[in-house]
Amino acid sequence: MQGVIKAYDPTTGDGLVMCDTDLQDYELAGNALEGSLFRMLRQGQRVIFVLDDAGRATQLSLGSEVDMKTPGH
Repeated sequence: MQGVIKAYDPTTGDGLVMCDTDLQDYELAGNALEGSLFRMLRQGQRVIFVLDDAGRATQLSLGSEVDMKTPGH
């Protein structure tokens, strides 16, 4: 899945990512940044993610307009 970080608290690790396709907000899983390049996230940052069994965003990786096949990029 692909989306944009809507909110992120670096102190607690809590955050939300809004999915590009269904416009739903998904909470970040506690392990969302494990094994990724990210140490923290910023609002508006584009990411690729998967949902865990609880429906939370995890396995975040770097996304870009090209990766996400955004028209015009």
